[in-house]
Amino acid sequence: MIEFCLPSLGSDMDKGTLLQWRVKPGDTVRKGDIIAVVDTTKAAIDIECWHDGTVEALLIEPGAEVPVGTLMAVLREAGETAEHVRAQLEALRAPAAATAAAPLATQQPLPDAAPLSVEHGRATASPAARKRAAELGLGLEGLSGTGAGGAITLADVESAASKARAPNRAEAMRQTIAAAMSRSKREIPHYYLAEDVPLAAATAYLAERNANRSVTERLLLAPLLLQAVARALQRHREFNGYFREGAFVAGAGIHVGVAIALRAGGLVAPALHDVPSKDLDTLNRELLDLVQRARAGSLRASELADATITVTSLGEQGVRSVFPIIYPPQVAIVGFGRVIEAPWVVDGVVRPVPVLTASLGADHRASDGHRGGLFLAAVRELLQRPEELQRAKP
Repeated sequence: MIEFCLPSLGSDMDKGTLLQWRVKPGDTVRKGDIIAVVDTTKAAIDIECWHDGTVEALLIEPGAEVPVGTLMAVLREAGETAEHVRAQLEALRAPAAATAAAPLATQQPLPDAAPLSVEHGRATASPAARKRAAELGLGLEGLSGTGAGGAITLADVESAASKARAPNRAEAMRQTIAAAMSRSKREIPHYYLAEDVPLAAATAYLAERNANRSVTERLLLAPLLLQAVARALQRHREFNGYFREGAFVAGAGIHVGVAIALRAGGLVAPALHDVPSKDLDTLNRELLDLVQRARAGSLRASELADATITVTSLGEQGVRSVFPIIYPPQVAIVGFGRVIEAPWVVDGVVRPVPVLTASLGADHRASDGHRGGLFLAAVRELLQRPEELQRAKP
């Protein structure tokens, strides 16, 4: 029997609200398939299944808020019978039978197949309104209906969500971020370093690559910066991973989290996976797609949970340098400020050169200032040879 539990999508998540099941009992799923949509304080997240199997039972109803780790569904492995899975499930639930709230759903239809209307005081809600409210995590209580006889319509739900949910989500997100950052500063012994990086070679390379490209196809500076960080991590792996149970644990790959500001307020830091293995054009496309989906609220669970380091850039906001706070359990975070024209000595002559300040916030339990200095020096060095960053390097 495969247990599908609500995963943790970061240290700032302790619960989630099930918005929608994407599967029903009897469906066959493969590793990586999206089987549920869960609402967190940051966004509605597509949750993947990490095993091949057949859905046996859905144990949580849409709209229910549950803690991380809650058993939400069970699947049959290849060769297992439904009877065997049900026996295991009953044995698993027996100790908590007194408090169990969800019946076995093996022989029940999906929650979307609920009755065509639901009583709401003296009014009713249309099936579409009920389903959309569940998707948005919005309770029907207190909503005014504009349909026949005061029925709550889909338009009523969308209107209420646009007026109330966005500010509430932004407030909740800021509270969640504040709690995580307070924990980070309290528990992690941060140290900070900064390095000015000349970008003459990088900007010239971008100008050459973009000369004959349309605006929508132009290569941005951001992929160069992300690739330089990823390649530097290949040399200095103590910055790529997590601090767990009193020890550093190296990341299985180099998955760079990108801090993205959301339009309604707050931010998320989803990961670009296996960055060194991608050329700059691929990385550019994936970055633009990630930003678009983050702001549209359509991220995948693996994108929020897999980052091994985070990069934040505030250059577009006019900030010259940034000293960010580590996102636990990661052990490092890199910041980039805006590009400025600065006097720089080139071949013994002072010239105006585009310069960017790169900063590192790191966990003193996993590294020290000497190693941090070498890491930033590697980032600076790599950005002087942008043509090498173009080529994928697994």
